[in-house]
Amino acid sequence: MRNRLGVIILLVVWIGQALVCVSGEVIGLSVFYLVAWRPTEDLSELVNDQVSRLMPWPPPGTHSRGRRKRQSGLRPHRLKSPSLEEDEKGDGKWEPAKLPERQDTENASLFEPERWGLSPDLSRELPERLYGFWQRYYECFKTQTRNTGEYAYHYLSGLLRMETKRNYTNIGRATGIAGENLQHFMSNSPWSMRTVLEQTQGEITATPGLGQGGMLLLDESADETGDQSAGGGRQYNGRLGKVDMSRVGVFLAYVNLTHVNRPMWTWVDGELYLQAHWFTAEMADSRQQVGLPPEREFATKIELGWKMIQRVQANGLPFEAVAFDDFYGQSPWLRDQTTDAGLTYMADVPSNTQVYLEKPVLGIPAPKPGRRGPKPTRLRVLNDATAFPVHQVARRADTIWQRIRVRPIERGELNDPFAVRRVWTLRKQAPEPVEEWLVIRREAKNRYTYALSNAPANASIEYLAWLKCQRYFVERTNQDAKSEAGWDELEARKYRGWEHHLALVVLAVWFAAQIKWEWAQQVARDPALAQQLAVDVLPALSMANIRLLLRAAMPLPQLTPEYAVALVAEHFVNRTRSRASRLKRQRATFRPNANAPP
Repeated sequence: MRNRLGVIILLVVWIGQALVCVSGEVIGLSVFYLVAWRPTEDLSELVNDQVSRLMPWPPPGTHSRGRRKRQSGLRPHRLKSPSLEEDEKGDGKWEPAKLPERQDTENASLFEPERWGLSPDLSRELPERLYGFWQRYYECFKTQTRNTGEYAYHYLSGLLRMETKRNYTNIGRATGIAGENLQHFMSNSPWSMRTVLEQTQGEITATPGLGQGGMLLLDESADETGDQSAGGGRQYNGRLGKVDMSRVGVFLAYVNLTHVNRPMWTWVDGELYLQAHWFTAEMADSRQQVGLPPEREFATKIELGWKMIQRVQANGLPFEAVAFDDFYGQSPWLRDQTTDAGLTYMADVPSNTQVYLEKPVLGIPAPKPGRRGPKPTRLRVLNDATAFPVHQVARRADTIWQRIRVRPIERGELNDPFAVRRVWTLRKQAPEPVEEWLVIRREAKNRYTYALSNAPANASIEYLAWLKCQRYFVERTNQDAKSEAGWDELEARKYRGWEHHLALVVLAVWFAAQIKWEWAQQVARDPALAQQLAVDVLPALSMANIRLLLRAAMPLPQLTPEYAVALVAEHFVNRTRSRASRLKRQRATFRPNANAPP
């Protein structure tokens, strides 16, 4: 309603000004203009000024609660109009917003940034830190003909500073780069994603304090896309909880919680999953259109995940264990591959997974006397061992539960009941069963989760519970990559565009992770804060905090009326060129009198 009011005011002003210009000879019109029209014109200037500065409308003093709720991004402060401040002071300068007054006057010292180790210098230093970070990776964007690494800087800067709609066109506008040049750099330029990811893994390895306690977390993420995009097809979308037209990526995250006050997590590798139909002869043209490499072959998600684990292990990334969700964890092949590589796993499994509570003896049973037919050839359990689904094991009377304090969390403490048992699982045609740990966690609302692990037989329940709870940080990593770094805003169709977007999203998350890690090391907080707030651990910087501080020092350009009309003109040109291109193709294929009606 209030938006329409502003538009109506502008229309009335423009119509009135036109009437003044055309009918200036009418008696009394000039008096009407001076008495009544000038204040309305001032109000229109206020509307224009607020729009250009992205100020809240209506002005302070009116109610705009519903509008503020609908706005995305940060909630605007209740500011005085800049134009009113200029009128009051007469110096033509606009002053930034003042800090809001705190209602909690008794604990006012809690809000002092200095006590939290925060200084405006942290914000002011971030642009230089980002530039230096990009320079370390500059050579990664070199091709045989040139180095277009400057586009990587602008794309990375856009991912970190923009709130939404981080596509090629909008990032180009926000950073002053032609959108088509940025699109060529991302979708066509042959720089290697693998080089970027390997350097990121190398920097993690070289970071002091990350040599121990690291874990790898294997997971996947789906986003909606068309069937003409690389990897597009009808497949299960975990976010939607159903089969839909989607594109699925398999991702490997690194997390290190050795230091409670400075946790670390970031993506370190990823692969685009391509369904089997992408490799059929019928899809040859589609493979060429999206730029699928000829050497790319079909691989299952589980095979892609194991391939990434092997890569980071070969690259020297230090980690102590690997965690799988139940899709990957239910694969005996993946668990066996991990064991054969000398790695520890904690693999979530579905509730119907069959386990034995005593070791089964496997063999081919002897034929029964007098029974006709072929002799048995398949392995069978020869003793009295019985298989149970893990959800039944959790409810057995001999399953012992123990409450374990795992770690402090934002909502208090992670302090759930856990039960662990030695169990045996079978492999197809394997002569021996595999002994593993069954780890059961009882969460809120009596929800049970289950995992199998090849941790040593003498592993403590505390260690197993700690491993079991690491998968939570998959969600934190995915949240940073998607919500904060713009992963789920990708609109590229080409395979190379998907890979390049992944590389720069990984850089964005790793940049923020480095800032958080170093800040926690270098900055001293007031030790009385924890006592005053009755907690044992104070919160760490988040990626959202880093982006807010960066935007303050590197603000995005404001939309002016001149720039707005230039964008509309550009839109007109692009639409017209698109239509001209379609007409050209239609005319080239047009055959007179073809299929003409009689």
